[in-house]
Amino acid sequence: MEFRYYGIVCSDLNLIRNFIDDVLVKIRGYVKNNDTMFDIRLILNELIINGVLHGNNCTISKHVKLSLEVKGDKLTIQVEDEGQGIDYDMGSYDPTILDCNGRGLVIVYGLSDEFYIQKNKVTAVKLIN
Repeated sequence: MEFRYYGIVCSDLNLIRNFIDDVLVKIRGYVKNNDTMFDIRLILNELIINGVLHGNNCTISKHVKLSLEVKGDKLTIQVEDEGQGIDYDMGSYDPTILDCNGRGLVIVYGLSDEFYIQKNKVTAVKLIN
């Protein structure tokens, strides 16, 4: 079972929900488990909104790129923004500090089977079976 998707959305928070809904419709045939679909929705939401807010600073002329690939039982999600990129250490997140910075990445890291950050591109791998 193999599937590839590539999409781009401008950094307008009002467009994100419909963009993600459209992507989920496309991959629904490959992911049967509702809990896994929920995790994928959350991963996409966190990564794309992170790219819009922190990478592109909500500059509407900038875009967030999304690529998905299903190969066998593995879904690979890559999200890339037009920002400077980050060098984030998951161990540095302190949940006792009521600061939103880094929380979304920690959530995605927890929901993913593999997780990588390369400057302004984040890759999350989720097993779908």
